[in-house]
Amino acid sequence: MIWLYRIASLPFLLFSMPYYLGRMLRRGGYSKDWPQRFGFFKKLPPKSASNLKKRIWIQAVSVGEVLAIEPIIQKLSASEDTEIILTTTTSTGYREALKRYEHSILSVGLFPLDLSPCSALAWRRIKPDLIVLAEGELWPEHIHRAHLKSIPTLLINARLSDKTFNRLKHFPALTRWLLTKINSIYCSSQQDADRFKELGALPEASVGNLKLDVPLPETISEETRLNKLKALGLGLGLGFGFKQDPPTSHSGAAPFVLIGASTWEGEESLLLKIQNQLIAEGIDCKLILVPRHAERSASLIKLLKAQPLAWNCASSKDLSDTPIKIYLSDTTGHLKECLALADLAFIGKSLDPHKGGQTPIESAGLGIPSIFGPNMSNFKSVTRELIQAGASIEVPSEAMLSTEILKLAKDPLERSAMREAGRKWLDQNKGISALIAEAILEVLR
Repeated sequence: MIWLYRIASLPFLLFSMPYYLGRMLRRGGYSKDWPQRFGFFKKLPPKSASNLKKRIWIQAVSVGEVLAIEPIIQKLSASEDTEIILTTTTSTGYREALKRYEHSILSVGLFPLDLSPCSALAWRRIKPDLIVLAEGELWPEHIHRAHLKSIPTLLINARLSDKTFNRLKHFPALTRWLLTKINSIYCSSQQDADRFKELGALPEASVGNLKLDVPLPETISEETRLNKLKALGLGLGLGFGFKQDPPTSHSGAAPFVLIGASTWEGEESLLLKIQNQLIAEGIDCKLILVPRHAERSASLIKLLKAQPLAWNCASSKDLSDTPIKIYLSDTTGHLKECLALADLAFIGKSLDPHKGGQTPIESAGLGIPSIFGPNMSNFKSVTRELIQAGASIEVPSEAMLSTEILKLAKDPLERSAMREAGRKWLDQNKGISALIAEAILEVLR
């Protein structure tokens, strides 16, 4: 079976190269340590009789996975018997991994292309005793190599989107061959566990979402929140926020802060429209936009220049002198800080034509009520639980999104109830990270 994959993977890579090269150029940063993608991993201390530490190779695709595994890395790093190598796929994930872990683990690098020569070279350089794959990282060459060497393989925070699940069902023999080589699977939800079982996974899957254990900023006081908003230019006493503000008086009431969390194309325009509707209703609405991909900032700046409300962005050198209504986070890694300032979060990638949805977990953990469209297939179980808990609202259309946001903007008591429900839900569902870390240590003993 592995030879079929090897034969098919090279032409597939060549066929898809223009798409991925285009994406790399748009996002930037892919030239850093480029040889590692072909297996030329950086030099590591040699294994010897005096170095009996077990080497754990963890693969996390991008920023989200790099953040999600932090509690596990902390637990494993506390053991004197292990050393950790962390690889990522995306340039943004690599930058975040270097920032967080470069000085606390053995090595941070880039995951090699899943081609036999590249994978073989990386394996010869890393020499792992156990490999860990996060979320959807089902790389056949990588997993097969571990199986040949009797190296335990763990899949953590495993999830299968509707699209991936249906695609794998079309290749039952290959999928079963691959999944049976994995020793332990820890799924992010019961639905994912059921899907892996249906596809032929042999080990009993444990359930728990790693992202529930990700450290979040401490809850800030209302005074601190307002001071932070003021520092961004979004504070009190700023008029209506138009580029040419007419003189106006203010009641001193706190503004209503709406955030677009990990938004995709088209969603920012919709939120701007909703913001104007709220202002027309007499609500002092401030809008924070945090796009999923920072490389879209040029098009978003163009969009903001074409509308009448005053705005600024994170990359600007001067954020506080000009009163604004809209703040664009056009740099990577500030979603949690921005979320903590909001009264209500719209979760991106949840409305047509987008599918899958971004995670609402951080919003719930920070006590920020969230609202999203019907396309949240990547987080079906989580969104269902949050809705049932009273922490989130799902709307079927753009029109209903506007209606519900207006209703919540006028109802601080409802927002307060949603805020407490989100925090309670998170507290009740934490703990999978410690279980996984202990399981890894147990396998290596």
